[in-house]
Amino acid sequence: MTASETTPQPMTSAEELRKRALELQLLEMERDEKIKAREAKKHAEFLEDFFRKQISENERTIIKRLVMKAAADGKYEAMIFSFPSSLCTDSGRGINNNLPGWQNTLQGKAKEFYDLFQEVAKPRGYGLKAVIINFPGGIPGDVGFFLTWQPPVE
Repeated sequence: MTASETTPQPMTSAEELRKRALELQLLEMERDEKIKAREAKKHAEFLEDFFRKQISENERTIIKRLVMKAAADGKYEAMIFSFPSSLCTDSGRGINNNLPGWQNTLQGKAKEFYDLFQEVAKPRGYGLKAVIINFPGGIPGDVGFFLTWQPPVE
């Protein structure tokens, strides 16, 4: 055995431990800031798409696939679109309470989806349900648009 193997190492100072802890906290803060920046960018891109762009052919194709898959599974509805209720002019209150005229609170792509439903799907016997699909912190979160093809009730 050498002398260094038998000699106990000096204890790390409290100052060194505080410095390490602070470095780790700073790294965590940087990581959190990067995540927040990435989420903010994603949100901004979503808003840009929601308010500035029209429903694309790709989105129409996805809707058709969702409907056909749900029908193949024996279901009578498919969620075709979702968006934050905060993007309604009343923050989703009309949809949450199923108030007459809830469709007048829609903006951007949500309004375009509703108008497209009225023009294309409703004349073919489809229905549209707008539902608050989650309640983070007890308040209305996202709205889901469900295209339905329930058999008529007699």
